[in-house]
Amino acid sequence: MKLQQLRYLVEIERRGLSVSDAAEALFTSQPGISKQVRMLEEELGVTIFERSGKRLTGITEPGRLVLDMAERMLREAQNMKRVGEDFAAEATGALSIATTHTQARYTLPPVIRRFVDRHPGVKLHVQQGSPVQVAEWVIDGTADLGIATEALDRHHELLTLPCYQWSHLVVVPKGHPLLARGPASLATLAEYPLITYDATFTGRSHIDRAFERQGLRPNVMLTAIDSDVIKTYVELGLGVGIIAEMAFDPLRDTALASVPANHLFEANTTRLAFRRDAWLRAYEYDFLELLAPQLTRRVVEATLRGEGADPGL
Repeated sequence: MKLQQLRYLVEIERRGLSVSDAAEALFTSQPGISKQVRMLEEELGVTIFERSGKRLTGITEPGRLVLDMAERMLREAQNMKRVGEDFAAEATGALSIATTHTQARYTLPPVIRRFVDRHPGVKLHVQQGSPVQVAEWVIDGTADLGIATEALDRHHELLTLPCYQWSHLVVVPKGHPLLARGPASLATLAEYPLITYDATFTGRSHIDRAFERQGLRPNVMLTAIDSDVIKTYVELGLGVGIIAEMAFDPLRDTALASVPANHLFEANTTRLAFRRDAWLRAYEYDFLELLAPQLTRRVVEATLRGEGADPGL
């Protein structure tokens, strides 16, 4: 049995049982993968994949067990490599962070600046996507850490830790009538066309829930995944914007005015996640603490061992 054979199994499942797609992803040949899978099945004495001719059509019951063990073995092999890197080359390495646009644009820049100053030999990769994609990338190992407000805490494979809380903010063009109407209410906001986040992004569920509780049907005429896009259309006078509070900068957003909305919508919690079975390198613990000072190595390790409550805010 070879680790490469296990990689083939896992990649075949990941690619929807397409051997050709798995071969392309692993930069090898389809016949080579098929041969290695057959050899492994003969060695183990079980059939892993159901077949119809040359096409794989499913996973057998023993095959499911083999695949689960193969994934664990590959993760442990990766952890062994990370342990070696952590102790042999503490000043170098790589860190992949998956996050949403709002976090990458407004929250992470000062954190990453401080991290780079401390760890100039570590190569950083930041990839942006939806909260669902962020969770998937961390689960499949594409990213080491995930940062998002939605979706991360739905997966048992991930340890999810709260980082900080934030509120939504209403933004309008300067001189907008809403500014003269006193403290904002949901009923008042429902009178205007609204521009806010896509349904799966940046606390949008809290916005929808607030209106539903008061029996209001807001006119959400435009949605986006990008706070800058929302502000651009608000500046054009197309509607009233609801954005994350950290996305508004009065020094930059000079054409806009803000209206507090923390009394209208629930607070949002941004969370960080990583695989429960991953070995965190020393510089990853350092990144966690730079992002959220309460997430010290001692606290995170205790949480992993189940020795304490989830470190709240």
